[in-house]
Amino acid sequence: MSRIEQALQSLNMTLPEAPKPVAAYVPVRLTGSWAFISGQIPLQEGHLMASGPVPSATSPEMAASAARQCVLNGLAALRTALGGDLDRVVSVVRVGVFVASDPDFTGQPAVADGASKLLVDLLGEAGKHARAAVGSVSLPLGASVEVEMVVEVRD
Repeated sequence: MSRIEQALQSLNMTLPEAPKPVAAYVPVRLTGSWAFISGQIPLQEGHLMASGPVPSATSPEMAASAARQCVLNGLAALRTALGGDLDRVVSVVRVGVFVASDPDFTGQPAVADGASKLLVDLLGEAGKHARAAVGSVSLPLGASVEVEMVVEVRD
């Protein structure tokens, strides 16, 4: 069991199976020491756990929870791309969080904190990252949140 999976276990969480792409892309692109993880939506057991804009259809708190699920899905995809070995993760470099937002909503950073705090909880200093938290008119499949990541990995 990797250190990430051990940290998840201590938080009473587990990685899901890696979600399948919903369009024509790969979930993770490995190049050199970089892993580019495609945008992940908050699918949980095959269903969206949060849909529609924040805050009119999904509360900011639920959207932050959905951002955590996006991170879990991204790590599951990364685990698959790394042949099951998440101990190859060196650090999280950048995270992009997209939030389907009502026009006057400005709380995207608080929603993105759901993803960011989980990564720090799992990896400590190596989980600290640069980040963008962006409001969006809509997201794939009507999701409330989408998270992409760039991760440094060992060979």
